[in-house]
Amino acid sequence: MARQHAGKAWLSICMVSLLSACSQGNGFSDIDRFMQETRSKPRGFVEPLPEFKAYEAFSYASADRRAPFEPPVDVQLTMVDEQPQSDIEPDLDRPREILENFGLAELKMVGTLKGASGSQFALISDGEGGVHRVRGGNYVGQNYGRIIGVSESRIELIEIVPNGRGGWVERPRSLSLDEG
Repeated sequence: MARQHAGKAWLSICMVSLLSACSQGNGFSDIDRFMQETRSKPRGFVEPLPEFKAYEAFSYASADRRAPFEPPVDVQLTMVDEQPQSDIEPDLDRPREILENFGLAELKMVGTLKGASGSQFALISDGEGGVHRVRGGNYVGQNYGRIIGVSESRIELIEIVPNGRGGWVERPRSLSLDEG
């Protein structure tokens, strides 16, 4: 036990002597001189920040007018007296089928069936839980779409839509098999 006290005393004496050796201020004269020179030099001047004007938003109100550097365009109305050239129009007298109450975006092809005679049928989900069997000649969609072909992966159909001039035009569409 006395040995431990002697070891601690010896260690504390060594520490005190080391600390006293480091505390002498003779070795810092060059740093003190540098600090004095730096303090005696004239100090710089920082200019104040310039004041900025607030941004004012500009609303361009003439965007719908002709560009001022382009020549004016003469518009000729060519379609005013034109009569519809097509004899295409939907058969409004036939009874409507159940799938004509749904838009094509709501309908999904979910499968196919092959009949005993080899005829191909498609299965269409109406989005409300019903699945319907269709084949070529059936009508689907709200634009008088008539099915013209059924394959294992898609249904081809022709819709009859207004052309915007009082007539009708045929538009090809298809429904692909929904693999999900």
